[in-house]
Amino acid sequence: MTIFSKLIAREFPSYIILENDHFFAFLDIFPLVKGHVLVVPKVETDCFFDLTSEYLSEILVFAQPIAKAIEKAFPCNRCGLSVVGLEVPHAHLHLVPINSADDLNFNRPKLQLSPDELKEVQMAILEHLQ
Repeated sequence: MTIFSKLIAREFPSYIILENDHFFAFLDIFPLVKGHVLVVPKVETDCFFDLTSEYLSEILVFAQPIAKAIEKAFPCNRCGLSVVGLEVPHAHLHLVPINSADDLNFNRPKLQLSPDELKEVQMAILEHLQ
């Protein structure tokens, strides 16, 4: 069972943004920037492109309102997305407020946010989620 499956099962706390029967979105607790959200399928699959065609098409539809909320909550040119998938063996999509392509550089140091700061980020996104 991956750490993401444990978060979905509520075995560990997380800063939930949105959830439905197939997907779970939550804050990355080691974000590139404030507003960095992870979207994961509830089915545990290691590689993103091993997901079924149905899941691949639905994940972007699920992520769309989250991305729009991120863009409203944090000053940025757009919400970028990335599929890296090396850190956790559970398919996931990164949604990150960006101003340049370098903002999606996963080799940069990650932010160390306090629980209060993470809660503020969560609330900022939720305020704009429709």
